[in-house]
Amino acid sequence: MLWRKGRRSDNVVRSTGGGRGLRGRPMSIGGLIVMLILGWIFFKDPTALLGDGGTSQSGADAPQTSAPADDTQTEFVQRVLGSTEDVWSGVFQGLGGRYQPPRLVLFRGSVRTACGAASSAVGPFYCPGDRQVYLDVGFFDQMGSQLNASTADFARAYVIAHEVGHHVQNLLGVMRKVDQARARGAAMQGAEGLSVRQELQADCFAGVWANRAQRQLQWLQPGDIEAALDAASHIGDDTLQRRARGRVVPDSFTHGTSAQRVRWFRTGFAAGDIARCNTFAATML
Repeated sequence: MLWRKGRRSDNVVRSTGGGRGLRGRPMSIGGLIVMLILGWIFFKDPTALLGDGGTSQSGADAPQTSAPADDTQTEFVQRVLGSTEDVWSGVFQGLGGRYQPPRLVLFRGSVRTACGAASSAVGPFYCPGDRQVYLDVGFFDQMGSQLNASTADFARAYVIAHEVGHHVQNLLGVMRKVDQARARGAAMQGAEGLSVRQELQADCFAGVWANRAQRQLQWLQPGDIEAALDAASHIGDDTLQRRARGRVVPDSFTHGTSAQRVRWFRTGFAAGDIARCNTFAATML
């Protein structure tokens, strides 16, 4: 991935203060596995994604500073985030609206957010309460040690794009509607649950970004898309549960199966159109 072709975003900051852990949020069985295998690159506590339904607050409690431009890892994040800003600005303009980009907070170990305190064990996540994406800097170090250089860059970009996809859901009112449905007693977990549909839509949005970013920058190299699809094939609920328990329990799904995650990324990448990403209306996920 020729990531230096991307524009640097000014919305990447570093957290200079840590949190105190997860405040009683238990790590799921999938979350325990993901600390050991690459499959954890998108896995996170779904309650952190839902937050308060998309209300805007002032931001994380921890002090934040501008990210240094001479740090290669930070520059990578800035340029990928810049690409998401350019892509989604164009999409929202086509819808007659204006895209409001999120900030991306780099932290190490733990961080305080409007959704509560979180540790690196949660993985990359988006908090709708402060409209910020959070990424532990040690996370990319781990990915780099597990992937070769030719595939790691786009896999990392895919992580960022997926979390930005949740921000897009927030701006479009998807998260608010999901939260309202949850309050009415709608099922969140399970193969047909709202959490699965929300995650698969974020995968589809990541595919839309990949399609449009490639048209703008021509920065993908042979093997990049295949690497993303391979990563997606390792992070489905079925794959994670089979590794953890030796069996699959669809009633506890929160993110969708490996095949579903691959399918919805492919859908977004093939079409480049968010209209194809309505997982909530899909009869077959």
